[in-house]
Amino acid sequence: MSSIPLPSLKAVLLAFALLTASLFLNSLSAQDASGGAAGSATTPVAGDNAPAADNGAPAAPPPSKPTTLADMLYQGGFVMYILAVASVCLFWFTAEGFVILRATKLAPPALIARIREAFKAGNYQEAWNICKANRCFLSNVLGNGLERIGRSKDAVEFIVEETALREANDLKTNTTYLSVIGVVSPMIGLTGTVWGMIGAFKALGDNGIANPSLLAGKIGEVLVATMSGLVVAVPAFIFFYILRARAQSAILHAESQVYRLLDDIPYEQLSGVRIGENFGTDQSAKSRAIRSGVSQKVSRNVTTNCPSCNAPITVGTSPCPNCHTVLDWGT
Repeated sequence: MSSIPLPSLKAVLLAFALLTASLFLNSLSAQDASGGAAGSATTPVAGDNAPAADNGAPAAPPPSKPTTLADMLYQGGFVMYILAVASVCLFWFTAEGFVILRATKLAPPALIARIREAFKAGNYQEAWNICKANRCFLSNVLGNGLERIGRSKDAVEFIVEETALREANDLKTNTTYLSVIGVVSPMIGLTGTVWGMIGAFKALGDNGIANPSLLAGKIGEVLVATMSGLVVAVPAFIFFYILRARAQSAILHAESQVYRLLDDIPYEQLSGVRIGENFGTDQSAKSRAIRSGVSQKVSRNVTTNCPSCNAPITVGTSPCPNCHTVLDWGT
């Protein structure tokens, strides 16, 4: 399956987040409109047959208008823009976690099969090339282990554990940010509410308590910031715990696949072998025969280069002065 370009994926996620927000706000507007319609239906219409209203009776309050996104941004204050950015980050990190934190993504079965075939053929340089050409959690960890295959089993396992820990931390970085969003968003919303309450009580001090409905309206407006902070924080915590468990499961699966592949390596026979950049891509086919201490037949009429490291040597020289492979010169 072809991967979606990163800029296009970001645009799709942003559009989806804006669409969700608009649907939510439209539902609020519909509820306000229905409430206003219900209130108007129960109110008697003034006409010829309607009783005249008392001159001293207070006038009926005007019907409330639907709340729009611009109204909510204005009522919540400057913190609403910060919470909007946090909600986009929340959606992005969540979608990215569900796409990346999968066992088949960290350790693709097709990649494991190719590496296993290279191991069976004794072509560890080719296995290293496959890891470098297909970057993922398994290939990054296994590739670093193959570069130390000629030292010892303990050296390979040490670098594998270190690389796995580093790769796991990188994978969990954005998931950790979800926890940060969940903690900080309510504080940001509360900051906006406190800021609005300061203005509300200042208006109360200037105008007195002659119109308490004005104070109540102001308090209702500033509480929008607190509600918005909670709307961002609650899903952030939910997806944080879901993705953390998902990441742990996928990483453990990938690590088990790495150790299964390493179990088939004959470390004693490969002592002193060097795998990696030192061989180059043209040495992939010749690395199949790498075995330290195992004699190999070489014809005098065919080559004067070592079949293991391709270093120029004098005909009849054994072992190779470069890689110390024992050479059996045929007649």
